[in-house]
Amino acid sequence: MPPSFRIQVVPRAEAEIVEAVEWWAKNRTAAGDSFKKDLHSAFTLIRNHPGLGEVARNVRLQGVRRVLLGRVSYYLYYRSVPERETVEVLALWHTSRGAGPGL
Repeated sequence: MPPSFRIQVVPRAEAEIVEAVEWWAKNRTAAGDSFKKDLHSAFTLIRNHPGLGEVARNVRLQGVRRVLLGRVSYYLYYRSVPERETVEVLALWHTSRGAGPGL
């Protein structure tokens, strides 16, 4: 198995993640840690298999992929940077919001 990539969350994505965590804690108390668990699972997936996400359409940046956090209906947008053994997390986008995060 190839070595795991490092996860680097860009400031925009970090702000979106913090906002989502806060929203879930306030508005979906019965869901427990569903959002955090799904996010952690997505991070583990892209760290170990960065090429598995679906190629993101309607983005300007090259090499962007996305994975669906199914239970909580968010897409996590990212791209791998193999020469740095890094996966850059670029955006978190709820599926109900339309076209995408404008990357």
